[in-house]
Amino acid sequence: MPPPVQTPVVMAIPDPDPTPPPPLPEPIYDNWLDAPQTPGDWTYRDGSGLSYATFSVAGSAARFGIECAKSSRTIRLVRGARANQTLPMRIRTETAERLLDAVPSPDDRPMLVATLPARDPLLDAIALSRGRFAVGTAGRETLYLPAWPEITRVIEDCR
Repeated sequence: MPPPVQTPVVMAIPDPDPTPPPPLPEPIYDNWLDAPQTPGDWTYRDGSGLSYATFSVAGSAARFGIECAKSSRTIRLVRGARANQTLPMRIRTETAERLLDAVPSPDDRPMLVATLPARDPLLDAIALSRGRFAVGTAGRETLYLPAWPEITRVIEDCR
């Protein structure tokens, strides 16, 4: 009697995880005021030593914030992003534009912080901007944020 025929065992080799496509380049606009507003809303909070306005989509981490440290009368512009080095942060309004140094949070939270004195004219340009202002940070998408009253409230809390 001939030996039984053995069926070869085929081992399936799983496909490797596909590499995600590279991020799309950020659109370029002839005028940054033509860019669509970044989705989200401002909320305002006032505490004993700190008041702040944060911009986010409901249920998500804040993408940007403006904080007033009342005792030192300083304003912190806070970008939600992780970095391990100082990065340039460009603030654009209808009447002003400035490049600031944004430093990583000292407590290892995922944020970059640029600090200004409460009387800095750039803050007035942000608050009084008709419609919006832009926040560009190296290696991150540009945020096109509405200039709502919550921003003015934080700035006034520091003055």
